[in-house]
Amino acid sequence: MKLEFIEATTISDSWFLCLNKIFEVGRTYIVDKGSFAGQQRLEFDYITIHIKYPNTRPLLPECPISSGIPNPAPNEYLEEYLFYLMTSTKKSNESYTYGMDIEPQMKEVIEILRKSPNTNQACMTIGDANSIKLDDPQCLKVLDFRVSNNKLHVVIYFRSNDLWGGYPVNIASIQILKEYIAYETGIEDGGIIYSGKGLHLYDHCWEMAKKVVGKNEK
Repeated sequence: MKLEFIEATTISDSWFLCLNKIFEVGRTYIVDKGSFAGQQRLEFDYITIHIKYPNTRPLLPECPISSGIPNPAPNEYLEEYLFYLMTSTKKSNESYTYGMDIEPQMKEVIEILRKSPNTNQACMTIGDANSIKLDDPQCLKVLDFRVSNNKLHVVIYFRSNDLWGGYPVNIASIQILKEYIAYETGIEDGGIIYSGKGLHLYDHCWEMAKKVVGKNEK
């Protein structure tokens, strides 16, 4: 497996850097099982991304006007996604929401960080022993909070993640969650460390991604 590392300033910067890098080092394969089975993915084997200032606005990346490509996700979708991430509310067509696991743990994490900021135990896990039986198990698995140099950081693990539209919304919403926990604990907001296998682009996004990062230019 190829292990990649990207250091970025903002969420938007990390997205553009990943788009550029995946065409250089990503591997292509046909999905046997999972979302869009039968389609091709271009994928990082394993990547770690350090985002130094994830609170920089706007949180979501904006495609260059010259590319003619729409932004990967509108701000309205981010607002909707926050309910999915931070609350236990589940729609009838959903097997789960991240919030079903995160909301019950959020108060505990806040209480731990208030009382004992120098700890390795402020860690949320998503999913349980039955998750593997789902048709589409949770992609986000861990939110691990750490206070370092008096700032609140979070280490994220994703088992799989769509780089085009999923990654920017996922990271932006987790940043908002982190800002809330930082506010509730009185700790200054810090960075994000993203890690995981399976950060990918589906083949129907390849041409759009190339235009955004100028890979089509001669």
